[in-house]
Amino acid sequence: MMELRHIAQRDAKLLSVLRQELGLSSTLVKRIKFRDAYRVNGVPARTNYPVKKGDLIQVCLDEPTPEYPAQEGKLHILYEDEWLIAVDKPAGLLMHPSSCRNEGTLANYLLGYYQKTGQACAVHPISRLDRDTFGVVLLAKNAHIHAKMMETGKEKRYHALVYGYPPEPQGIIDAPIARREGSSLLRKIDPEGKPARSAYRVLERQDQTTKLELTPLTGRTHQLRLHCAHRGFPILGDPQYGSEASQAFSLGYGLSHQQLCAVSLRFFHPMEEKFVEIRSQMDVSLDFLDPEDI
Repeated sequence: MMELRHIAQRDAKLLSVLRQELGLSSTLVKRIKFRDAYRVNGVPARTNYPVKKGDLIQVCLDEPTPEYPAQEGKLHILYEDEWLIAVDKPAGLLMHPSSCRNEGTLANYLLGYYQKTGQACAVHPISRLDRDTFGVVLLAKNAHIHAKMMETGKEKRYHALVYGYPPEPQGIIDAPIARREGSSLLRKIDPEGKPARSAYRVLERQDQTTKLELTPLTGRTHQLRLHCAHRGFPILGDPQYGSEASQAFSLGYGLSHQQLCAVSLRFFHPMEEKFVEIRSQMDVSLDFLDPEDI
């Protein structure tokens, strides 16, 4: 059982202690009160219970089983504690089931892993990757830590192989992003869109291709892919935002998915009260190039 334990610091209603001292969101407080999730000194209690200073507050954070099926699947776990789990997601794997596909996603495999290891957890993505982007993905095991993590800053770094090269060895791409008309998924650069900024740094260059380090300074959908394409160096293997030349080059070298890897994620862990950095064991490489072609 996943449980929060806390010694009350003052006399107050249980609701006030839950909100002010434990930091539970109002939504979560309402959601779990119907599961008999609260105890004061080991006795079930309602949110209007008069807590005394020094009372032991216990909150059960076990999650109900999601509606989609649990499945056994390969998971490369990079980090795990009682609150969080991080995995190396391969290219081609969807994050979560949808109305079109209910099986064979990262969420299905995680749910299977939780059930196999006896953890009453659900799947709450903190960082998300497109189906064909690979690397570090961080997920919360319950709604409370998810809400906490969404409030804290996270430093994400990516490596990408691009067609062409930036004019400067490093810089900032500042270009607003908006939803493309008639599409729920695709985006476009638009002066009327939401602000979007990405930092880049050249790591390696070989003829027509470059390996970049990319740091998203905002978190827009498809931001890195759009920004690279907008500046004239689209990510190799990108079927949506690649140029005609980059797509032909990618096809010629058999690059079947976008060459974009989430190589590291650094964040402050609100429950452990420490900084954590997680690094992928995957990366992009220019080794696919034949030396005679360079």
